[in-house]
Amino acid sequence: MNNILITSGGRRVSLVKAFMKELKVFFPSAKVFVADFNPKLSPASQIADECIEVCKVTDKNYSDCLLKACVDNNIKIVIPTIDTELLILSQNKKKFLKHNITIVISDENLVKVCVDKINTHTLFKKLDVKVAKEYSKDNYKLPIYIKPINGSGSKSNFIIKKKSQISKYLLKKKSLKFFEYFDLKLYDEYTCDLYYDVTNNLKCAIPRKRIEIRAGEVSKGVTKRNVLKTFIDNKFSFLEGAIGCITVQFFLHKETNDIIGIEINPRFGGGFPLSYLAGGNYPKWIIQEYILNEKLNYFDNWENNLLMLRYDDEILIKNHEE
Repeated sequence: MNNILITSGGRRVSLVKAFMKELKVFFPSAKVFVADFNPKLSPASQIADECIEVCKVTDKNYSDCLLKACVDNNIKIVIPTIDTELLILSQNKKKFLKHNITIVISDENLVKVCVDKINTHTLFKKLDVKVAKEYSKDNYKLPIYIKPINGSGSKSNFIIKKKSQISKYLLKKKSLKFFEYFDLKLYDEYTCDLYYDVTNNLKCAIPRKRIEIRAGEVSKGVTKRNVLKTFIDNKFSFLEGAIGCITVQFFLHKETNDIIGIEINPRFGGGFPLSYLAGGNYPKWIIQEYILNEKLNYFDNWENNLLMLRYDDEILIKNHEE
């Protein structure tokens, strides 16, 4: 069976639905599974074909637990979705492959770079992409942006405009770094969904302008075919170790078109449904590459200026027991 497993499903309902739709086009009897620590309280688990309860990502036996679940359920492809599992799964790709199970994730070396903000800046510079200045904690120019070296989802991020806002905690916490601040009155923020094939070549790039963010995830966004698209095609046409969906964040100056690299996340981003609905069929391409062994052509026929407005919806489960 050519089943697919999406890990840490949580609220990723749209992503799960996309994989379900595309998988059944090729293999009508195949299933999309969702793995979650608490599937009873995971919306994505409820709408998947089937769900699997697994241990926490932080558990030392997580990869073994996930592998057993894959073998028991005839899983062919694994799609990671959260930052905290990327390194452990990239380190265990070969172990899964011995069971003919492919984890669609970038190589370990690239993942290590991406989970560290300073190393990410080094990679950007190597690709000739401008980055924010990093300040020492005793020599900085306000305003500044403070964020953890390996954080995600905008957790522990601070905008500091006055010296009185800098606490002892911010100064002493070694994992928090001081960076140049970019005013959103002058810059637009973009998340770009990039798809890399098995040879680390770029096959699609869709910039999404972030109009409104909620809890670190885009709630309103719009696709844009602009100078950033050309910039990505030139700078990111090949990225060693890159596999599948990679999200890259940039600031784009509203007047000068100056481009600043912010972060690289080697996974599906929360706003990917917009790129999918615009024509970036990454789930289909994953099936074509990793199950059907087909080669992909570069895809550029996605819909420009497609606006996404997200809202909350409900999934009701009858006779639920704690």
